[in-house]
Amino acid sequence: MNVASEEPFRGRIVFLEDHDMNVGRHLVQGVDVWLNNPRRPMEASGTSGQKVLLNGILNLSILDGWWPEAYDGLNGFAIGDGGNHIDPTVQDDRDREILFRLLENDIVPLYYDRNEAGVPQRWVQRMKRAIRTLGWRFNTDRMVMNYAEEAYVPAAGAAVCDTRKW
Repeated sequence: MNVASEEPFRGRIVFLEDHDMNVGRHLVQGVDVWLNNPRRPMEASGTSGQKVLLNGILNLSILDGWWPEAYDGLNGFAIGDGGNHIDPTVQDDRDREILFRLLENDIVPLYYDRNEAGVPQRWVQRMKRAIRTLGWRFNTDRMVMNYAEEAYVPAAGAAVCDTRKW
């Protein structure tokens, strides 16, 4: 079944064959908001959202994975409050309503609120805040340390691992 050719998806879905780091680099450069909306608690880790923040891109995400620790109310946008409904259909409906409300009432107006020079100053303030509050905390160095401390060393049978000495 080719869903991309059926209504209402025709002309709205793109499949990128042979997607690699170079294609990803170009895609990231053309983004203003990074939407991440898997079902909670299914977010794997959030590395895509971490990658885009160093490009000044604002995250719009459910509060799962890395985003509950990272989001401070001004360095991106959160879909919901992190709670889950027992019925995934109800949760999907809630998340969709919150997402569209955020887009209509907060994100789009903020992005298009421009000064006389055409600069979205409040949007740029959020971009700078995202880089300032997140870039130093969510990076490859931390990821490697977390994997070592929480996965690799315990799996190898070590009782204690203090990677701060490395």
